[in-house]
Amino acid sequence: MRMRPTLSWTPAGDLPPGTTDLGPVVEVLGAGGVLVLSGAGLSTESGIPDYRGEGGSLSRHTPMTYQDFLAGHEARRRYWARSHLGWRTFGRARPNAGHRAVAAFARHGLLAGVITQNVDGLHRAAGDAQAVELHGSLDRVVCLSCGALSPRGELAERLEEANPGYAPVAAGINPDGDADLTAEQVADFRVLPCTDCGGILKPDVVFFGETVPPERVERCRAAVRAAAAVLVLGSSLTVMSGLRFVRQAAEAGKPVVIINRDATRGDRYAVTRVALPLGPALTSVADRLGISVISVEGH
Repeated sequence: MRMRPTLSWTPAGDLPPGTTDLGPVVEVLGAGGVLVLSGAGLSTESGIPDYRGEGGSLSRHTPMTYQDFLAGHEARRRYWARSHLGWRTFGRARPNAGHRAVAAFARHGLLAGVITQNVDGLHRAAGDAQAVELHGSLDRVVCLSCGALSPRGELAERLEEANPGYAPVAAGINPDGDADLTAEQVADFRVLPCTDCGGILKPDVVFFGETVPPERVERCRAAVRAAAAVLVLGSSLTVMSGLRFVRQAAEAGKPVVIINRDATRGDRYAVTRVALPLGPALTSVADRLGISVISVEGH
C-alpha cells in the first residue's frame, strides 16, 4: 500500500452533521469486539498538535516525503536538525485521558484491537502494547542500508555530542516531531550515519509517499474482519491508509462510529459522528460503562 501525500480534503455539503450524543459510543463499546482506529486528534491533549484540525500544522508545514528524504544530504540534514530539536519536546509527551480510556477499554475486554495512525507511541505508553502502529513510531530508528533498528534515544545522545550547544528557537512542533526552523538554523547541523554499516538513518515511520509494510496492512485488515464495530478517534481520515479500513468495515455491514470535532472523509460510512473533545468524551463513556480510567504506573 502506497501513501500519497494527500494533505487536504474539502468536506462535501451532504455529509451528516455531528452530534454530542455519546449513546452510540456507549452502545458499541458495551457490546464489545470494537476495533479502535486513532488519529492525531487523540494526542492533542498531550501537547502534540494535529495536522488538519483548527490551527493544524498543515496550515504552515508540509511534511517530509520519502522521495525528498532520499533525494540528497541537504534534505536529510534539514529533516534531522528539525526532528532532533522536536524530539526534545515530542519524546516527553505522556498519554492523556483519551489514551488511558482506550487502554482501560482493552483491559476490560471490550476491544478487538487498536490501530493508530500516530507515530508518538502514546498508546504503548498508556499500557496497550498490542496496538498496531500503522505508520511506525518515532522512538525507533532504522538504517536504510542494513535494516538495523535502534532506540531513538541512542541517536539523540549521539546527535547531542555531534552538535554541542544546538538549541535554536523553533516556531512550533508538528505531529511528526518536526520542529519549524529556518534554513539558516539547520545549515551547520551534523547528520550521523548508522554505527553498524555507515548507511543512512531514518526514523522508523512511514513518510508521505512511502509504502506501508504489506504484512502490517494485512494485520489491520484481519483486525477489521474480526471486529464487530469500528470506533474512529480523532482522525479526519483524509489519508487513504486509514480510510480504507473504515470502508472495509462499512462494506461488511459493521457499524462505524466516529468521535472527531470536525467532519471527516469517513462520515458517509459512519452511523454517527460525535463532535466532542476526546479526553472528556471517552472518560464520560468509561464512567457510563462503570470503567475506571487510571494511569499506568510510570506514565
